[in-house]
Amino acid sequence: MARPKKWRKVCCLPKQNRFGPMGNKTTDIVTMSIDEYETIRLIDAEAFTQEECARQMNIARTTVQGIYNAARGKLAEVLIHGKMLVIEGGDYKLCNGTEEYCSCGGCHKHRCRDMSDANSI
Repeated sequence: MARPKKWRKVCCLPKQNRFGPMGNKTTDIVTMSIDEYETIRLIDAEAFTQEECARQMNIARTTVQGIYNAARGKLAEVLIHGKMLVIEGGDYKLCNGTEEYCSCGGCHKHRCRDMSDANSI
């Protein structure tokens, strides 16, 4: 029997979930999961170490490393080959702001509400 997947804690959904080349109607789509997006956000935008990112997402550092490497590969593919990026899906649960190691101060309830609402349109 396969081991059940562990949910990854995500602070907020992206403000936009589709990116692509302007003026070029490409049909090539690369899908990045929400948890891959979260590792990029935490490590590259928030300057977390992989260990801090792992603690924040409630997963092992080696898992963060694998997710992060996959996300960086997808970003490279999109940028180099002019493909469209769609951010959706994955094994995640939104942070409720009350969990241990929440460095975002209740982000889902406060800071990132705008980002969640943008995706529901």
